[in-house]
Amino acid sequence: MNVKTRDRMIETTARLLQERGYFGTSLNDILTQSGAPRGSLYFHFPGGKPQIVAEATRASIAEATEALRQALAEVPTPGQGVRGFIEATAQMMEQSNYTFGCPVAPLVLDAHGELAELAELCRGAFDEWAGLMRDAFEKAGMAPERAQTLALMVEAAHEGLFLISRARRSVEPLLVMAAEFEELIDGALPGRRAN
Repeated sequence: MNVKTRDRMIETTARLLQERGYFGTSLNDILTQSGAPRGSLYFHFPGGKPQIVAEATRASIAEATEALRQALAEVPTPGQGVRGFIEATAQMMEQSNYTFGCPVAPLVLDAHGELAELAELCRGAFDEWAGLMRDAFEKAGMAPERAQTLALMVEAAHEGLFLISRARRSVEPLLVMAAEFEELIDGALPGRRAN
């Protein structure tokens, strides 16, 4: 039972959580879809389902956080970074046949406070993502209060846009709003005028 089996189980769990939520993801599904031997579950995750879900959630949060960090760092303006990040999530949603989404939203909706560790992971993820955007906005010269407000607005809208795009089976809402966010954010920077 090697690390590859463990990694495969974590990746499978993360994907299933996005598709089905906490209660819709069973240990049997994780084992079947990861191709892992039955005995490997408690070998790698002696804490059972809560442990594998927490580890998969941590991995998904880290991946999303790094993607956002890179998107904001690789462009001249924070609006372009936000637009690039949302466009990348739209592409992933389309490629996954509309099963890709936020790594923590299904847990927030599903676990309803029963799992304290997961609730804390979700809160931390939202705080970190908004913080990354806020810091990028401030670094570009935006006033701190405005940066905080826009970061929260973008984060909230992005979550809602995942649901709308999934329901419509179209990434158009994500793409339209990505362009709108670029204009709004960059228009709020000093020396720029919103159109």
